[in-house]
Amino acid sequence: MISICLVEDERSLRDMIQLNLELEGYAVTAFQDGKEALNAFEKNIDFSLIILDVMLPFVSGLNLCRFIREKSTVPILFLSAKGTTADRVNGLKLGANDYLPKPFDLEELLLKVNILSQQISSSKEILSFQVGNLSIDLSSFEVKNSSESIVHIFSKREVELLKLFKEKENKVISRDEILDEVWGKDQFPTSRTIDNYILVFRKIFEKDPKNPIHFHSIRGVGYKFSS
Repeated sequence: MISICLVEDERSLRDMIQLNLELEGYAVTAFQDGKEALNAFEKNIDFSLIILDVMLPFVSGLNLCRFIREKSTVPILFLSAKGTTADRVNGLKLGANDYLPKPFDLEELLLKVNILSQQISSSKEILSFQVGNLSIDLSSFEVKNSSESIVHIFSKREVELLKLFKEKENKVISRDEILDEVWGKDQFPTSRTIDNYILVFRKIFEKDPKNPIHFHSIRGVGYKFSS
């Protein structure tokens, strides 16, 4: 699922944008001011797209953009009541991918988000992602904690399964789909094989493996992953 971060101080506009994005199937995290957003970005920038208002309390959207670009290449869409060419150029020079002046038509916003989302989907494959306070590097197979210490190294098969879970995040995946995608149609492992892998993941990522918050069992169907 495409995850969007929305930073907008005008409550009615923020609520309207969030509601309509969620109706389109996006997962939205909203912040009401620049300081709140910056505090979150300092911990982790784990979003597929960031929508920034330029004029924000405490920390401006432009300064947020500068900070984000030091850490991430995540696409950024600016919203601003300042619609002059100079303002747009300034925002784009800081690393924004697009710029939408206020007031704007909702359909135009959704179109721009859709275009950026398609660019996300067609970009290079996921190389790393976060589960709780641990990060997984899919190229080195390493799991690291917040201190960058390696706490585990996965096998190739385990990484393929984790990648599938990430691609299907928050969606229920049947055991048959997992077997077909990870093991292929020419191999015949049992569903119990998957269960054993899930037990390993829970042992590493869950604080309480008996009450998982990341790797959920869906009785009679399969599993659902949430980072």
